[in-house]
Amino acid sequence: MYDIIIVGAGPAGLSSGIYASRLGAKTLILEKLNPGGQITLSSEIENYPGVCEPKSGIEFMACWPEQAKRFGAEIKSEEVTKIIPNEKKYKIKTHNNEYEAKAIIVATGATPKRAGFEGEEEFIGRGVSYCAVCDGFFYKDKIVAVVGGGDTALEEALYLSKIAKKVYLIHRRDKFRAAPHTQKKVFNTPNIEIIFNETVKKVFGKEFVEGIILSSGKELRVDGVFVFVGMKVNNELVKDLVELNEWGEVKVNLNMETSRKGLYAAGDIRENSVKQVVAAAGDGAVAAINATKYIEGE
Repeated sequence: MYDIIIVGAGPAGLSSGIYASRLGAKTLILEKLNPGGQITLSSEIENYPGVCEPKSGIEFMACWPEQAKRFGAEIKSEEVTKIIPNEKKYKIKTHNNEYEAKAIIVATGATPKRAGFEGEEEFIGRGVSYCAVCDGFFYKDKIVAVVGGGDTALEEALYLSKIAKKVYLIHRRDKFRAAPHTQKKVFNTPNIEIIFNETVKKVFGKEFVEGIILSSGKELRVDGVFVFVGMKVNNELVKDLVELNEWGEVKVNLNMETSRKGLYAAGDIRENSVKQVVAAAGDGAVAAINATKYIEGE
């Protein structure tokens, strides 16, 4: 029996683990992939307080798991398949094991959304990508397109501009949603060509991507397409257990408490998340502190 089981080992989950274990709770973190979360796919983090030099997502998250372990948290690479609430405790099922805990913190985050153009699924891994850090190397001195208009899209376009010969940045609206500082850097990068008021209608090619067709009918020859059009929350484990909002995000109060006693949500899965690492880490700390208080009260 654990005091707290945390599902997910991104910034929110690992922050929860650090705080819960440091407060003396017997803590288990379960993560189906490598610890670190989506942020490890980011090419550059430059706005986390106290981190004065830009770092890649992998570099930035490197010590978080070890910090949690140092305070006593266990981290296991297992995919949680079900959360079952029982009287004053929860049962967690993975593919190979079952665990019990007095409180649960769900920090399963979000995954990239599809853009929905023709050929997108067909060419995933053959020219369509959702991770510039993972796949940018393959497009050295080539031509690529980036789809999206938020912070991630612009940041990844900047990253790719250092590798690719040319980057088309395609956005469906007439202005970006990204931070002004990031926009300024994009506008001042010579090999980024901005295309407003367009969407990608189709990607085409034989074995690999050879080009795209825009909604206007214009054809662009590109070697790769990078899609950054938002995230889908990973709510499958809790969608039948707690209240969700209209976008499938988990409703929480300021203590990160869900509608079910003893079950907390932190990070990108919860409603009104600003989708920033610093906020996810704060959520994790808040959830852990209040989960520990809940256990002590019980």
